[in-house]
Amino acid sequence: MISNSTGTGARPGQLPETLPHSNSPPKQLEVPKSTRMNIRQQAGQFLNFLLVLTTAFALWKGLSLYTNSSSPIVVVLSGSMEPAFQRGDLLFLSNRAEKAQVGDIVVYEVKGRPIPIVHRVMRTHDSLISDLADQKLLTKGDNNPTDDLELYARGQTHLSRESEVVGMVRGFVPYVGMVTIM
Repeated sequence: MISNSTGTGARPGQLPETLPHSNSPPKQLEVPKSTRMNIRQQAGQFLNFLLVLTTAFALWKGLSLYTNSSSPIVVVLSGSMEPAFQRGDLLFLSNRAEKAQVGDIVVYEVKGRPIPIVHRVMRTHDSLISDLADQKLLTKGDNNPTDDLELYARGQTHLSRESEVVGMVRGFVPYVGMVTIM
């Protein structure tokens, strides 16, 4: 008996009369029910995760609008405000007050520095022209020996209340933000 590589009994060089499996329709791959449930569970978990993210984003944006601050919550990163605030304290800000008073604690951003600074207002300078609502502030950390002139941008002697202050501290929770700075 002569065998060939096709396994159909045809002689070498001849085509077989029938191809294997030519009479039966192609089988569809069936996905087990357990796999279908896993896909549904994974899709549900993904949608739940997406819901949590969008809810957090909406809450952050709503809080930003309510407080009129681009960053309504910040974490103290240094010890410059001790004993008032410790590293890791979570601060709640509001930017609704028109003017800052001496003794208020403000969070401000300096041009060229990505991290906001939390310090106390030591001196204020109000504009003499009533149309200009911009107030100038001089700040200092409670635990620092001198004012913040060295922290300000080169040639700057005061902060602009309108453009550089992110917000004024309205409340805090001790040490809650420590997980973000470890």
